Amino acid sequence: MQVQKNLSSSGMPVSELQIDADLVRSLLEVQHPDLAHLPIHLMDSGWDNVMFRLGDELVVRLPRRKIAATPIANEQTWLPRLADRLPIPVPKPFRIGKSAKNYPWRWSVLPWISGKTADREEPHPNQAKHFAAFLRSLHIPAPFDAPSNPFRGVPLMQRAASVEERMQRLEASNYPLPQAIGHIWETALNAPIDVEAKWLHGDLHPRNILVEKGAISGIIDWGDMTSGDIATDLAAIWMLFGDRHTRQQAIAAYDVNISEATLQRAKGWAIFFGVVLLETGLVDNPRHEAIGEKTLHRVAEDG
Repeated sequence: MQVQKNLSSSGMPVSELQIDADLVRSLLEVQHPDLAHLPIHLMDSGWDNVMFRLGDELVVRLPRRKIAATPIANEQTWLPRLADRLPIPVPKPFRIGKSAKNYPWRWSVLPWISGKTADREEPHPNQAKHFAAFLRSLHIPAPFDAPSNPFRGVPLMQRAASVEERMQRLEASNYPLPQAIGHIWETALNAPIDVEAKWLHGDLHPRNILVEKGAISGIIDWGDMTSGDIATDLAAIWMLFGDRHTRQQAIAAYDVNISEATLQRAKGWAIFFGVVLLETGLVDNPRHEAIGEKTLHRVAEDG
């Protein structure tokens, strides 16, 4: 489909600092000198963080924007408390880096988890129950001082204005959304939150889920972890699994008695992720564009 790429969205945020292998090595030399001899090379740059491979077994993850500084500190504090109860590997920090003269924020050295991101290798359908078990293990009540997050786990209505602006920009750019999306979105906005707040990953899109030979091998990037509406994480089912029957299996394995309101909110959050990834991806990230498009079509298929 030919699309006019004249969207007013800015696409991926620009890094606020120049971060390269030399900077990473200089930080290691001062704070973790026993690791500074290892080979360093750029792996990937995400919305908020940049990742460097460190030798064969480690990854260095550094915020590339000030807004990401608090999330990485939350991840360093809270993920170790959850990691051992989860049935899928997560990157519990191996070392913690502090701010320095040449770099202003905290950063992490993490264990390397092998696998391709799920947008490059979709999980096998037999992973539906395994993923549901991961979500059940994660979704437990969080302590009162769990990190807050104004963007994840909140009532979906709080995200409505920004999502609907993006929808309008897509329509204006000759990229109509699937016909059913509007009705599903409105239904989701009106669905009450009928479950107590639980721990969330908060950002379970396919680039934060690793797959190796069809099996989900890791869940990464926990910067958005918070306490809130489980529907935020359940949205990942539509981002991960292309087959409708597999999605139904995942939902049933998570909770055979899941409420209709929670399912409606989960579809709403899937629309949220789909629209954001599609609209920003059309500007400068074809991988995000593809994830967003697939997600929205799957939600429309399920109605």
